[in-house]
Amino acid sequence: MQQAFDQSDTDLMLGETGSYRDRGASGASRSPLCNNGSVMPYRLVRPLLFRLPAETAHTLTLRVLRLAQAGAPAAPEPALAQRVAGIAFPNPVGLAPGFDKNAEVPDALFGLGSGFVEIGTVTPRPQAGNARPRLFRLVEDEAVINRMGFNNDGAEVVAERLARRLGRPGVLGANIGANKDSPDRIADYVEMTRIMAPLATYLTVNISSPNTPGLRALQDEGALGALLDAVLAARGAHKTPIFLKLAPDLQPSDIDAIARIAMDKRLDALIVSNTTISRPASLRSPLAGETGGLSGKPLAPMALEALRTFRKATGGAIPLIGVGGITTADDAWQRIRAGASLIQLYSAMVFHGPGLVRAITSGLARHVRAAGMTSIAEAVGTE
Repeated sequence: MQQAFDQSDTDLMLGETGSYRDRGASGASRSPLCNNGSVMPYRLVRPLLFRLPAETAHTLTLRVLRLAQAGAPAAPEPALAQRVAGIAFPNPVGLAPGFDKNAEVPDALFGLGSGFVEIGTVTPRPQAGNARPRLFRLVEDEAVINRMGFNNDGAEVVAERLARRLGRPGVLGANIGANKDSPDRIADYVEMTRIMAPLATYLTVNISSPNTPGLRALQDEGALGALLDAVLAARGAHKTPIFLKLAPDLQPSDIDAIARIAMDKRLDALIVSNTTISRPASLRSPLAGETGGLSGKPLAPMALEALRTFRKATGGAIPLIGVGGITTADDAWQRIRAGASLIQLYSAMVFHGPGLVRAITSGLARHVRAAGMTSIAEAVGTE
């Protein structure tokens, strides 16, 4: 599935596990995409979806999920459940923002088995984002390039949807951003914090999308300190945990500075990392030259190295969430051992389907047992 697209869009994901069924007039369970009443495996759906433009397929996905009957949220897995930033996560495998930008189908997404779901990115005012086409599948590379530009319905609409689901189970994060034409971006983050803090389990301050001009400048030491002071104060009585999402393209000196500020401000977690503006020489797709952020398998080495550097810079004082190019349980285990307490998926699901969530969760449980551990928390940072 995307932010692996700012990580910001994807395709229809109905698969052999984590499938959805709606109810017909007779009350019988019926899949939105089915063959003789059974769910169509993703390996059969994917070629059909890949004939559609990626955004068209994504829109179709959301329509299907809005009609579908969501499964129950993941039950805590004893070997995988842990408390991070004061939040009880049933397992460490989350869905990254971008797929459900506008909080339209979070409960359907919990049915995939995700330990948490992050919606967004949401800005104070609605915005259309950048011109189309703006999302590209690099099939040969199992990668995606996007230049979405924080397209979303705006804070008022998304807040209404979140308010309607208050009290329902599931760890739901809200990824917040600034409008492209905002004269005061810090004020945008303050407004979003005030609106979303009562409605989400945690907030992610996204200052690392490459698709909003000038946004990454907020990662600079001086600007970052002022931004975080304002965001933390804006929570008011709602001490909702604050996570910070960072780019993989940072220099070591930048990482050291961000780590110092994050520890000084007592942030609750760092998410490493967003998409990259670089283009590895290994890319084979003819679409590799498209402008935007690259996510998916080619991002994995850079995201892993950034995670290791942040782990060293923070000394384990702040929880880290690993994102970028995670495709298998082995990849996820490597991020855990490199210092991540949690991981997020998106782009890999475009190519492997929604069953990937449960496949990785099961694989992590096997890794924990094979290592002779009782909890995945014991594995964090042990490489």
